[in-house]
Amino acid sequence: MRYFNLFSDIVITKGFGRILISDLQRNISELQSIELHGIIEELKTDAIDVVLELYDDESKAIVQQYLDFLLEREYGFITFGDWDHNFPAIDLNFHDHNRVSDIFIELDDLTVLDKISFSIANLAIKHLVIYCSSALSLDDICGIDARFKNSTLESIEIFSSFHADIDEAFFRELDLRTERIHQLVFYNCRKNPFEVKDHYRFTINLSDQDLKISSCGKVDLNYFNTNISKVLEAVNHNSCLHKKIGIDNGGNIKNCPLMPSTFGNIDDVSLEDALNHNEFKSYWNITKNDIEVCKDCEFRNVCTDCRAFTEQTHINDRGLDLSKPLKCGYNPYTNKWEEWSTNPLKQKAIATYGSQGIFFNTQVEKI
Repeated sequence: MRYFNLFSDIVITKGFGRILISDLQRNISELQSIELHGIIEELKTDAIDVVLELYDDESKAIVQQYLDFLLEREYGFITFGDWDHNFPAIDLNFHDHNRVSDIFIELDDLTVLDKISFSIANLAIKHLVIYCSSALSLDDICGIDARFKNSTLESIEIFSSFHADIDEAFFRELDLRTERIHQLVFYNCRKNPFEVKDHYRFTINLSDQDLKISSCGKVDLNYFNTNISKVLEAVNHNSCLHKKIGIDNGGNIKNCPLMPSTFGNIDDVSLEDALNHNEFKSYWNITKNDIEVCKDCEFRNVCTDCRAFTEQTHINDRGLDLSKPLKCGYNPYTNKWEEWSTNPLKQKAIATYGSQGIFFNTQVEKI
């Protein structure tokens, strides 16, 4: 007897009308019909020839085509005889021993970093993301990096307004004087001010868009990630807020700088104390399987969630917002993408955020 064996690092996510096949070793995903899901399930328990006998001649040819496709893509392989083909499934648990892994700060006053640098080291935070509405100079960026010279911080990502001093010499100097800068995004720059020719330790993005901190949260195919760590985190936890601390421009400590709930201010509360608040981690384990519409979406394990901007349609008995992200234009029931900002069903939520003084450019990239 012949048996089809699905490799353990292939994860199948079933949506309402399609499936997503994620190859966690190659970091790639592809869409396939919901019909294939049923065939794969049958092949998990029965021999290939037994499965084929379940279908008429026309359908049998289709099943064989699907099997050939799975083998061609190297999603699995065939074994013969009575050899046990039920391999142990991949461990889908997510392991991260840090109390906090990321901190996202809305920053205009660099001295704020001095107030939290001890906590960042004490909590062994790995990644720092800074959004600044003003223009950061070469010395400003070098100063940010220098503040964490002896820290456990591994990478720093900065969003700052573009200015006239930014050129190739600017980046060459940054490359020499910094160690932890991982990505630089300069927005509000004239289109293609110059071509970045050299290769640097950090990634550079120049955008002609007016990025606001409220630009964050857009759901787009370009932002989906099949990295095994990201997928496993999404399966078990909230793919945006898990092990994250946010600080808004007023110094308020939050899950995300854009969310309303505050757990103290850095002027009088440490990050450690805020983290110990009994409600701080409420959203950490809300997965896409808990969120309306998302739970029926084939992309749910490769997509980043947003609890700051939602459709505001579903609140659970704990007062947690389980609504679909506002800035998602995908409908898993029709398998179609549409512009989210013009969807008539979202206008009430959009108006609510507008009344709260939150305005966002609908066309910008995700922060």
